[in-house]
Parts: sequence; C-alpha cells; structure tokens
Amino acid sequence: MLRRTKIIATLGPATDNSRALDRLIEAGVDVVRLNFSHEGGDIQRERAETVRNRARAHGRQVGVLVDLQGPKIRIERFREGRVLLQEGGRFSLDASCATGEGDDAQVGITYKALPSDVNRGDTLLLDDGRVVLWVEDVIGPRIECRVVVGGDLSDCKGINRQGGGLSATALTDKDRLDIRSAAEMAADYVAISFPRSAADVEEARAILRDAGGNGGIIAKIERAEALDSVEEILEASDAVMIARGDLGVELGDASLPPIQKRLIHLARERNRVVITATQMMESMIENQIPTRAEVFDVANAVLDGTDAVMLSAETAVGKYPDKAVAAMDRICREAEKQHQARTSSHRIGTDFQSINEAIAMATMYTANHLHVTAIAALTESGDTPLWMSRISSGIPIYALTRHVSTRRKVTLFRGVYPVSFALSTDDILVANKEILDELLRRGTVRDGDLVLITKGDQKGIKGGTNLMKILQVGDPSKVPPDTH
Repeated sequence: MLRRTKIIATLGPATDNSRALDRLIEAGVDVVRLNFSHEGGDIQRERAETVRNRARAHGRQVGVLVDLQGPKIRIERFREGRVLLQEGGRFSLDASCATGEGDDAQVGITYKALPSDVNRGDTLLLDDGRVVLWVEDVIGPRIECRVVVGGDLSDCKGINRQGGGLSATALTDKDRLDIRSAAEMAADYVAISFPRSAADVEEARAILRDAGGNGGIIAKIERAEALDSVEEILEASDAVMIARGDLGVELGDASLPPIQKRLIHLARERNRVVITATQMMESMIENQIPTRAEVFDVANAVLDGTDAVMLSAETAVGKYPDKAVAAMDRICREAEKQHQARTSSHRIGTDFQSINEAIAMATMYTANHLHVTAIAALTESGDTPLWMSRISSGIPIYALTRHVSTRRKVTLFRGVYPVSFALSTDDILVANKEILDELLRRGTVRDGDLVLITKGDQKGIKGGTNLMKILQVGDPSKVPPDTH
C-alpha cells in the first residue's frame, strides 16, 4: 500500500553525505527542508543539488522546500555562555547591552524595537517558554523583569510575548536575499516565517517571481495575530505550515490541538496544502524509536487530513535520521488504514469555480463509488491532482506530466505521485493505451483493473482539463490492439 501522507525531512550535518541521503530517500522522504536559519545559500544550494542527484539515482522525485529565517527575536550572548535564573529574581533585557556581555542580571536582544512593543504586565517567554519573565517596567532600551519561571538560559534563545503582538515584519533583508537564492536553486516551495497578513505572502511571492522563481509560497502559522487573518493568508498562499513551536508559546500549549484541527480543516476546504510541524518525533534525535505520545501525535495529524508531517532536528542533527523517517512512514501507513482517513464530504453542497475543478471532483466521486484501482491525471500545472487530493480516498492519484517543476510540486500533495510522462500522439485511443501502458509498466495496475483518466482536449494547455474517462486495463474495447 502506497503511503499517502507526505514526509518532509530537514537536511543538516547529519545528512551531509551521499550515503546518509540515500538512506533517507530509501526510507521514503518526499520533500527536504533547507533551513536558512542555520546555514547560508552556498551550503543549501549544494544540499539541494545533491539530494536531487541522489533522488534521480533512485528513480525518485524529491521536492525542495526553502524555509526562511524571518525576524530574529532573540537574546544575545552571555559572557559565560549561559546563566541560571532564580524564580522571583530580577533580570533585564537590554537593547543597549552588547553581544557577549550578558550576565545573571541582564542580556542584550537582537530585536532592538522590543522595548517599544511591551508594557508593564506583559509576560515574555524565553527558550520556547522554559523561562518566563513578567515585565515590571520599561525604561528606555531596558526591559526590567521579574523571573516567574527560572532555569538555565543560554545564548541566542528566542523571545515570545504571550498573546503575540510583536511588530517585527515577516520579511527581513536577509530573507529577501535568501528568496533570490531559493529562485536560483529552483526551490519548489519557499516558507515564510511569522507572516501576519496576506500582504506578507504576496510580497514574498513578488520577490520570488521577480528573481525568476516559480515555487509555491508556504505561510508558517506561528504568530497569534496570524490567526485573526488566517483565511486571507490561506487565500494568498499555496500551502500553510502549522509551526507549533512559537505558536504554542504565544497561545499556550493547551490551545494548540483545536487550532491544529481547525487549520487543517480550513486549508483542505480552501484547496490548500497543509503541513504539520515541530517536535513530532523529537525523542528520536537521541533514540531509535519514538515515544507513544509521538506516535499518537503523527497519527492524529494524519487522521485529521494533513498533507505532510515534518521532521526538523530529528533528521538535521539527530543520530538516526533515516530511522526517524522510517518510523514516521510506518505510523502514517497504519493511520491511513482507518476508515476516517479514507472518507470525505469535502465540497458537498458548494459550487465549483472552474471546469477542471468540476472534473477533479467528479473523478473522485466516481472513483470512491466505483472502486477503481488508480487515477491518472494528465496535468500541466498540477492543479487538477491538487483538487483531487482534497478528497480523502485510498486510491492513488498519478500526476502524469512532462514538466519536472510540476512533478516536484506534487511531491507535497497527499495521495499524489509524480510520473514523468508525455503523450506522443493526438489520437485519443492511442493516448489512452499509452497511459495504461505506463501504469502497467510501473506495476500499479493489472489486467481487469478500472482506471480513471483525466485530461484536456488540447495538449499543453494549462487549466484545460475537461475530460474524464473510465477505462479497463486489457479491455480491447477501451484501447486499440497492440500494433507492434
């Protein structure tokens, strides 16, 4: 059984050799994430090129996702690298304190506008909420705090304001340069960090297009205020990532499960791809098997309908990157066997906006009720298989396309599998036979199976899908006899 939920793995030092990448690909990774928070364009460009070469050697298509750093809202460095803060003690965040001069009384901050964004009574959460500070006063560049939750605090940890509201823009100058690097490496997706509105998404898209990039834009939902405009952000994006780290810190952990479920539902309802991320199998940074809680977390995301689940440090710096992917693969497959992962009421009672969308929905309704073996969608842009993938089903959708960029794009779509394919003829019957022969060659169908085919009357026209056909493999009434 093919796994429908896609797996994203972050590349890093643990995967920086061909053998490690081979094991990652063999374990079933679908998309790799290049985290621009940690390394620059040259290193990431080399990683993208290497993974594509290794995927090609395995006869696979692996997508490339560039993840931008976004605004750095962090503390600066300490003289000794770390301090221990005591509950009830005093501690200051000082925009005028130089990097490397922090001590147990104060530390500098990278985001110099932070004193303007906070007031007495605000709660600041450092290091993903492991250290909690209550703001007592703001005096010039200095934020005077009382330690509510103490503990060990080391260099460069992140700062969040409980409830959100920090004014930092989503795209920094570094991000704008990194988007151009993403265009140069032909990244399939670019993820923007901390967007607050659709305008942030549109700005990133404009920069990418101006630089010659054609990748999709992913909005990472990690700010509390992004939830206020999430529907507009969804409309502007190609995909969303539920980045549960910063979002959980700003909103509180207990708020995350219903928000995650709502975001998955909203994304699928609006025909957008959705990724569930952060700490999904974090114990596997050090261990060879996940915890039971992690198994449940991944499985629940699959049952809710996420397109992809993402690994971060587990594969970037973990001891067992390929085993983390293999474990995630195993959990996804088991969850996908459940009835609720195979049924859908998506778009029931709503109007379709285009002919090709109507064909996609009619195809899935027919496929689920006729129990076909496979769906073959001839596609230029990947839109038709995307719409199909919004319907929960156990039926594989093969995106047959001559465009490598489209094959890489669909690596992120749940239940969609890229196939390199170009019709050699305008003859309808011969074309049908070529499509079925391709599926037979791949071992995905056999004689007697029913296959649904979607295509357009004219080859090479984007958005031109207007035809659905039901064919039986090996039925001479549906395909011409072999003339060879």
